[in-house]
Amino acid sequence: MENAARKKVMLSGIQPSGDLTLGSYLGAIKNWAERDEEFDNYYFMADMHSITVRQDPAALRRRTLEQLAQYIACGLDPEKNTLFIQSHVPQHAELGWVLNCYTMFGELSRMTQFKDKSAKNSENINGGLFTYPALMAADILLYQPDYVPVGEDQKQHVELCRNIVQRFNGIYGDVFKMPEPYIPKVGARVMSLSDPGAKMSKSDKDPNGSIYLMEKPEDILRKFKRAVTDSDTENCVRYDPTNKPGVANLMTIYSAVTGKSFDEIEQEFAGKGYGAFKPAVGEAVVETLRPIREEATRILGDKAYLESVYRAGAQKASYVAEKTLRKVYKKVGFVAR
Repeated sequence: MENAARKKVMLSGIQPSGDLTLGSYLGAIKNWAERDEEFDNYYFMADMHSITVRQDPAALRRRTLEQLAQYIACGLDPEKNTLFIQSHVPQHAELGWVLNCYTMFGELSRMTQFKDKSAKNSENINGGLFTYPALMAADILLYQPDYVPVGEDQKQHVELCRNIVQRFNGIYGDVFKMPEPYIPKVGARVMSLSDPGAKMSKSDKDPNGSIYLMEKPEDILRKFKRAVTDSDTENCVRYDPTNKPGVANLMTIYSAVTGKSFDEIEQEFAGKGYGAFKPAVGEAVVETLRPIREEATRILGDKAYLESVYRAGAQKASYVAEKTLRKVYKKVGFVAR
């Protein structure tokens, strides 16, 4: 534990809003497991954020547990990482309310994600959708992290979090550590199999565009056989993202799962064409995902183990979060409980 205490703290939360894809794994999760020696990591299932959009309750519960099981199967060891469900740590909601009162209406109005999500959910523009950046700031600041991994879409929220720290610390002294954005080492950037111009996404409307971690091998192979290649008649496996984006995407995936360079892939399929190349990529992906799918299925079948992981994670997270919350409550003038 003494060693863990000296490690820098990093935190990341992901909404259980859809099934994890090959893109999520190769682009991010695969690299997370490599961080557990370097950082004290907190990873949570952001179920509280999910309900800004209407959810099917049974599906949300199922996806939350599936996501947790998949993380463990992808190599996030619960002994080395704190894995928990956001709603199991009430300090998130408690600090979220306090920070709402230190976040300005104008700041929230400027959030591009609010504008985007409001446009998509015009029937349900609720208060949570507007104020969730304050909850996100609470998610971060409870653990006094040194770093927060951010994608392009969340940069604005981390900037807002830093503004809140500046404002709060300016009034009450040194309460929160100023978190630094951490631009993670990006793995393969995986695009949709049906539209190589769009990123592979768990919210993709076209089910043939994405490969899911828990998908059956026969479905994975079928999707790769149907994958968009190119309109040219060349039928040649060559890395040319501008003119052959479909083939370049398949080469990126094949390279990520086999470790082969683009030159080696070009040589391997010289004169063989797409008819040989696409099934080969599919087979390589099936073999990469097989142990993950089998392990996640085994974990989901062991309810007692999964429960022990999220209970222990919530217990550790609550202990750390409560120290920060007590400090905040004292500063704002609440009577100690």
